[in-house]
Amino acid sequence: MNFKERAKRLKSDIPAIFFALKDKDTPIIAKILAAITVAYALSPVDLIPDFIPVLGYLDDLLILPALAALTIKLIPKEKLEECRKKADGLWENGKPKKWYYALPIVIIWAVVVLGIVMIFI
Repeated sequence: MNFKERAKRLKSDIPAIFFALKDKDTPIIAKILAAITVAYALSPVDLIPDFIPVLGYLDDLLILPALAALTIKLIPKEKLEECRKKADGLWENGKPKKWYYALPIVIIWAVVVLGIVMIFI
């Protein structure tokens, strides 16, 4: 599998991991890792900021695929295939318009900003 195929597969695997996270039959450890993977994929903040030459992009090229691969290994094969089928039709009509999926990220960042403000006040 070449780099383009892997990138395309990762683009479809992240929504599949999200569906596996919501499924009651997914093992707990896989759910925890799936939550971390999806949060990292959606978060606008990286461990190494993108403005740092080379290392900033290496972060995205290594950490997210590694998290996704580890999560996929922990999800049962039948469940993963079912979630991939759900994820395949997700982008057919454009981007999903469920704004409330962004609420956890917004809440986390609001708490972080509030914590920083409280430290300096």
